[in-house]
Amino acid sequence: MNDNRREFIRKTGLGVLAGLGAATGIFSKSSFETAEAQTTHGASTSGKRWGMVIDTRKCREGCTKCIDACHEVHNVPDFGNAKDEIKWIWKSPYENVFPGESKQFVSEETREKSYLALCNHCDNPPCVRACPTRATFKRSWDGIVAMDYHRCIGCRFCMAACPYGSRSFNWRDPREAIEKRDQAYPTRERGVVEKCNFCSERLAQNLNPACVETCPEGALTFGDLNDPESEVRMLLEKNHTLQRKSELGTRPSVFYII
Repeated sequence: MNDNRREFIRKTGLGVLAGLGAATGIFSKSSFETAEAQTTHGASTSGKRWGMVIDTRKCREGCTKCIDACHEVHNVPDFGNAKDEIKWIWKSPYENVFPGESKQFVSEETREKSYLALCNHCDNPPCVRACPTRATFKRSWDGIVAMDYHRCIGCRFCMAACPYGSRSFNWRDPREAIEKRDQAYPTRERGVVEKCNFCSERLAQNLNPACVETCPEGALTFGDLNDPESEVRMLLEKNHTLQRKSELGTRPSVFYII
């Protein structure tokens, strides 16, 4: 057995364990951090850490403009059925988005409202540790959890490891279900995983993510969590916020004002 094959098997085994740990909760926070030290490449961030604050008080029920904008600019296919669904950003009920939060005496309005969900671009991402080919990686300069579609082998270990359901698998050729392709962003292939990328291609042009730019209510705020003077940090200091499944120690970069 050559060294490359041995290394691949080692990483695959660690990926399976990390995925099972995230799915079942058998790993403690300390064991997650140990696995990260062994398998995460580019884990330490120096400089920016992009993050988002979602003010759910401003988010209008029934409005999908941010979702539509995101899916349009990133060529996200729409097959019209749940089995083949590909989603980068979507809306779900309170109990699905915040399953760990108390539902006792929560107002009817809060319980019945739909909340935005997307990749949390975790500061301690289990999906990165689970990927055996490094197709999923955390960018060291800004904390974005990115994907190299060409390196994805479709094993779906990252999907098992993600505790937020933020990843979708292309069971079919996505090009079949794209009405109008945006030539500025590449299309994917059958057999690969995809997810929100915090509009990294727009950030490179000093533009806000498409969802933030499109929201008519100003419910989405994007910025550098490492900058104490940034707007996102100001919002976090002035408002009580929630993170999805914060008890897992993944340290999500998306915060919610409820």
